[in-house]
Amino acid sequence: MEDPSGSGGWRFAQCFGDKGEVEDITEADIISTVEFDSTGNYLATGDKGGRVVLFERNESKKGCEYKFYTEFQSHEPEFDYLKSLEIEEKINKIRWCRRQNSAHFLLSTNDKTIKLWKVFEKSLRVVSESNHYDGQRPLPPPTASTHLRLPRMTQQDNIIAAVPRKVYSNAHAYHIHSISVNSDQETFISADDLRINLWNLNISDQSFNIVDIKPVNMEELTEVITATEFHPTHCNLFMYSSSKSNIKLADMRDSALCDTHAKCFEEEEDPSTRSFFSEIISSISDVKFSHDGRYILSRDYLSLKIWDVNMESRPVKTIPIHDHLRGKLCDLYENDCIFDKFECVWGGDDKHVLTGSYHNYFRIYDTDTLNDVVLQADKSAFKAKKIGGPLPGKGAKNGQRGGLRDAMQLDTLDFNKKILHASWHPRENTIAIAATNNLFLYSAA
Repeated sequence: MEDPSGSGGWRFAQCFGDKGEVEDITEADIISTVEFDSTGNYLATGDKGGRVVLFERNESKKGCEYKFYTEFQSHEPEFDYLKSLEIEEKINKIRWCRRQNSAHFLLSTNDKTIKLWKVFEKSLRVVSESNHYDGQRPLPPPTASTHLRLPRMTQQDNIIAAVPRKVYSNAHAYHIHSISVNSDQETFISADDLRINLWNLNISDQSFNIVDIKPVNMEELTEVITATEFHPTHCNLFMYSSSKSNIKLADMRDSALCDTHAKCFEEEEDPSTRSFFSEIISSISDVKFSHDGRYILSRDYLSLKIWDVNMESRPVKTIPIHDHLRGKLCDLYENDCIFDKFECVWGGDDKHVLTGSYHNYFRIYDTDTLNDVVLQADKSAFKAKKIGGPLPGKGAKNGQRGGLRDAMQLDTLDFNKKILHASWHPRENTIAIAATNNLFLYSAA
């Protein structure tokens, strides 16, 4: 079946956030992470203001639709008096723990402190009948034990409470950029630029340093850790990527300190294409295991790569994301955009991958055919939905002319609008896209 719109069946479903055209967006409202839980029934976002907002699937609706569930302040701004440093409240990552009872547990982190939150429904009870009054009429003090009356409580309301159960702090000298919960649901790792620590979820006052790439002399520093993730099924395996364009797979059974990796995925650089920017654009900003653990998806500044866990020498697929920016690297270096850290995600079926670009464009690829859909998280989507016009966010597939692919290559790109954070529903074709201070949801049949 030919898809005339080129949208690959994807359509705009919902948007949360300020729907008007706002020129000056409040910094605190910018979404800094987005994450579905393992069931897909809940969705969490964190923002630069330190808030976590949870959304719950609206079961009364036929499609995949979400409604506001609760919001809480996860982190506050702090000040490190020893180093004279302000520690931002911005939420860098949120990771859900698998649900074991009626409460939800999730980890959230800013640059220095990780917190384990328990989110649960709680009934508010109030005194409906006291032993001082009968309605409005005051009662005399009881003269016999038979006249004693106990106050009665009745349920007034259900509220959703968020309580920090554990605070994991003081373990990182540098900024925490990644956390990942192990498949055993007992441990998790946290990573900064030079170290990865292993924690037990129940123990907040100690962690084990399992990777340390800090040189004795900091002047000899040549690479930093950029992302880390546990294997989805083998609790002894994890990987971490570096600014030197490689991904290391480590096995915790080998030794306590996993500095010697089990595998290293790295592609040899072509010396003929080397330039001043080569090292910056080849730095990996995100890595993800496929759900079956067989493949690794990595994102650098200009491309996506899919690696087979059994082949270290080169990726199975290399997908260019915005090759048209190669000629603009000087400008992107000057406006600091070249240091943007784009995330990448696998579809629930491991057959599709998703990553973002500038001007609120994002792309979804079929991993077999590399056919892609270009979509745009655009506020005019609501207006079109209201008046019944054509929806923006309709893309163009490979081989089709026009559409958003051509628009994406124009010089009028707004580099302040970028899709850095996204999450894919684990079992359905529904994606959550963070576009500045808005959360967009798209669905495909």
